[in-house]
Amino acid sequence: MSVRDPLDELDKLPAPAPPPISAELDAELARLEPVAMRRPWRQFAIVLAIALAYAGGMLAVLQLRRDLDELPMGWLLMAGIAWLTGFVVPMAIALIPRRGSLTPRWRAAAIASVILSIAFVMLGLMVDPMGPSSTSYGTEHFMRGHTCLEIGLATALAPSVIGAIFLRGALPVGSRWTAAALGAGGGCLGGLVLHLHCHVADGLHVGLVHGGVVIVAAVLAAALLPRVTDGPLR
Repeated sequence: MSVRDPLDELDKLPAPAPPPISAELDAELARLEPVAMRRPWRQFAIVLAIALAYAGGMLAVLQLRRDLDELPMGWLLMAGIAWLTGFVVPMAIALIPRRGSLTPRWRAAAIASVILSIAFVMLGLMVDPMGPSSTSYGTEHFMRGHTCLEIGLATALAPSVIGAIFLRGALPVGSRWTAAALGAGGGCLGGLVLHLHCHVADGLHVGLVHGGVVIVAAVLAAALLPRVTDGPLR
């Protein structure tokens, strides 16, 4: 005679009714609203427009460099394009995901941040045309260049912060490298403003201070902006 296991009878019992939803949860569910999808290209365009207008305002206040008409026009133009490209490219990498993906390209952002940080320091150290009205600080008065560092970082602030706000809640991984790309791009915009404003033309100043703006802005952005980007999307 077989002995019936009491557990065999459990599958014949009716399933218990689920517990009722609490009033707090029900109220929270009632307050849920759809979240608008990111529009990366639109956000990228907004960052460019605001940043370039902001940089133009900075130049209007600071005025153009006094030796502008004494320097080779080809160098002024090519260096300006390089600074502008250094602003646009990392911003695009940080804000616009790869086709078919929803997450920003943090590995490409990391590469762009490192390359730009090195490239503009080297460019300034190696290429430094001067005119009769240009100034040279050299090594003796190198520390006077802190004003240019402050101007460059102030210019980098706007595009970096706006880009971080647009990326809020969209960075499951690599937020620090993506933030670094925002900072490096903003630093290049600061470098463009300094390129058109600062008449100090010795290689040490242009390389380590103007180019250094990119490095400092990238490091500060990587340290601070994830507090914005990693916040919940509301």
